[in-house]
Amino acid sequence: MRTSTTIAAPASTIWAALLDIERWPDWTGTVTAAAWLDAGPTRTGRRARLTQPRLGTAEWEITEHDPERSFSWARRSAGVVTVGGHVLSPSPGGGTTLTLSIDHSGPLAGMVRLLTDRLTRRYIDTEARGLKAHCER
Repeated sequence: MRTSTTIAAPASTIWAALLDIERWPDWTGTVTAAAWLDAGPTRTGRRARLTQPRLGTAEWEITEHDPERSFSWARRSAGVVTVGGHVLSPSPGGGTTLTLSIDHSGPLAGMVRLLTDRLTRRYIDTEARGLKAHCER
């Protein structure tokens, strides 16, 4: 599942907001608490804890990291791996295109999709709109 929006801000501004996860609750209602679990710079292997309404608390680990361009992180639970993607790219008309994605894999992925697809769609759309409004202020 993916959603994209164009943000009238440079990638560096959006990137800084994405990595400042402790402030995510300020610009999206889909996260009520967030914190990095590891000190230091953002890198592959860095972990975070997010609390989300209806989804509870989960630990995410960065699996791919390309500074000011993209990062993906994964959450592992019994029978399913969920990967969240955050990609920034130049927009042809100016600004930056943000693409957010959520993908599930593993033996229980189909059941997770069946149970959470509507909520997931609402959450990633809300997050994209919230980040756009936050970065365009």
